[in-house]
Formats: sequence, structure tokens, C-alpha cells
Amino acid sequence: MRLNGRRESDNVDDRRGKGGAKAGLAGIGGIIAIVVITLLSGGDLSTVFQNLSQSGALSGGQTTEQNYQPTAEEEELAKFSKQILASTEDIWTEEFKKMGKTYQAPKMVLFTNAVESGCGNATSSTGPFYCSADQTVYIDLSFFSTMKKTLGADGDFAYAYVIAHEVGHHVQYLLGDLQKAHQQMSRVSEKEANQISVRLELQADFYAGVWGHLENKRFKSLEDGDIEEALNTASKIGDDYLQKKHQGYTVPESFNHGRADQRHKWLKKGLTTGDFTQGDTFSPNYNDL
Repeated sequence: MRLNGRRESDNVDDRRGKGGAKAGLAGIGGIIAIVVITLLSGGDLSTVFQNLSQSGALSGGQTTEQNYQPTAEEEELAKFSKQILASTEDIWTEEFKKMGKTYQAPKMVLFTNAVESGCGNATSSTGPFYCSADQTVYIDLSFFSTMKKTLGADGDFAYAYVIAHEVGHHVQYLLGDLQKAHQQMSRVSEKEANQISVRLELQADFYAGVWGHLENKRFKSLEDGDIEEALNTASKIGDDYLQKKHQGYTVPESFNHGRADQRHKWLKKGLTTGDFTQGDTFSPNYNDL
């Protein structure tokens, strides 16, 4: 992506090196096992974190990281993340204005190893997530290295997609769709709740695509291969791909983020159309998503 000279968002709380919630050693393996299947955790994660806390996977308290010194690569990723957040602020402000609404940008917290959020304690193993309780996107920049090493998903626009996806959940929150979906999920069976979750995730993918389309239209920022990077990442974080990769088989009833082909489809639709109104993932029959 071409981002030279672009502004950085000042709506960022940089907590790198400042420590966070301690993670109990006995629970680390369990956290990783859970998150492998939900690598891009989105929406309101308060229930997940609450369960982890109750199970002892996370313990309270604060840690201080001694002699923390970010690498040059990490500093570049921090700058990049702030520029991408700034871009989402610009794009969604304009889109909300078209709807006669005011866009209230989310905050972003950069952290290392562990963090306390409005949704509870989390470790870097959780991956990037959006917490609606404090309207904040949380990310440990080491996640991008994990994407590259464990999934073969790499590239600046792939990283931008990750951030834009989480901001997509914030858009859902501002429009009230996130709250409605979570209310519905609390009243139905686990299988039905997972299907609603999939609809949320695919819509967040679509919104990320819309952002990418409008970002490029406005700033001419995309370079050859950028779109392919994002679409490859979308395919690599499908529930079916992750489950097959890590346990050798799939359990469709447990899917809560969408299959690889679905995530690829909805991200591509957003990137191709740039039309916010075409992102209805709730009306279609579930099998037609």
C-alpha cells in the first residue's frame, strides 16, 4: 500500500511494554486451543473472556515488562496501524454522513502479551478483537508475524484487512446491528447462535472490503498484489480451513466466523462494489451466504 505522507490517528492508546493482565500458565494452552479456531475474534468477547477467567485461564493482577524495547519493524507496524485507523476514520465519517449520521471513531489499543479491556482480560493469543463495551480495537502487533508464520498470510493490505475487519464490528455497533445480533444469540440454541455470529463476521468482512474500495478510490493507495493478499488472508481464517489445519476435520455446527469461501466472497464483494448497502448478511438463507 502507498501510505507515504498519510496522517496517523491520534485515537490510539499505546500500552506496549506497560504490561497487562497476568495469564496463568496452566491456561495458556487452553487459550491457544480456543483461539486457533477463532483466530480473528470479533464482536463482543466479554462472554469468552468471562469463561476464561472463571476457568482459571486468566488471573488478575498487573505485570510490568522490564527493559521493553520495540524493534524497528514493530515501530513501522505501529505507524502503519495508526495510518490504517486514520483511513477508516476518514472513510467511515464520509459514509455515515451520507446516511445522515455521525461517525464516532473507535479507539485502538496497542499492547504486548496481555491487556485489560472493557470486555475482560485477554492475552496476545486471543488475536485482534473489538470490544463494544469500551468501543475499542485491541491488537498485539506480533499477531501479524503469527499470520505470516502459521497461516502463510502476509502483506500490508492483509494486515490492513485485519484492522478494517475489527473496525467493521464497530460500524455494526454504531448502527445497532451488533447489539441486536447478540440479543438474538442469547435466546437461541448454540447452533443458531453460531450462525448469527457467522452473519456478523461476514458482514464485518464486507465492511472491510468497502473500506478498501473507498480507500483506494480516494487515495489510490493499492498496489499490484494487495487485493490478492487480503483475499488470501480471508480464505486462511475460515473456520473450515482452521479446523482442518489444526484438528484434521471440521465441525460445521461449531463454525462462528464463516467458511473460507464465504469470507473470501464477502470481502471480495465489498472490495468490488464499495457499496455499503449491499452488505446485508442477515436476510439471505444461511445456506446461501
